[in-house]
Amino acid sequence: MISELKDEGIARWHVLHVKPRCEKKLADFCAAHKVTAELPLREETKIYQRRRVTVRKPVFPGYLFLRFLPEEKETVLKSRLVVRVLTVEDQGRLVRELDQVKLALSVDPTLDACAAFQAGKRVMIRSGPFQGVEGVVQTVKGKTKVLLNVEMIGQALALEVGVEMLEPA
Repeated sequence: MISELKDEGIARWHVLHVKPRCEKKLADFCAAHKVTAELPLREETKIYQRRRVTVRKPVFPGYLFLRFLPEEKETVLKSRLVVRVLTVEDQGRLVRELDQVKLALSVDPTLDACAAFQAGKRVMIRSGPFQGVEGVVQTVKGKTKVLLNVEMIGQALALEVGVEMLEPA
């Protein structure tokens, strides 16, 4: 399958670094031009003058994941919202990482991104609402967290789980 991805005419995943606060605009632009876009969103609730407002914000601010053919690149760049296009060498890995992020957000839509850590042990959560999610275990301020890394952009989601729920991956 990897050899198929290198052929011309095959849509490949790319990570786009976009202008500040333009992730949703570019995702809408891509939808209008039938370009596949992934924009993981999290929910954040704020209180404004005694009113609760829930907004959906990008999990990874400044980044959008697109799958397009080489000839569609020009269309994407016409949006004038792209700062740079990052090439994804390991297509399967990016897809797996994005699937892990989507799974975690489906369980808890309020999860937030944090800086990805290089050190740590790879684990799988064996029970609880995040069962089946794989990541890297870290201890932050005395709490056990499992980080779901998206290494291409150097960020991660942090899940707080008990040590008893983990097993080596």
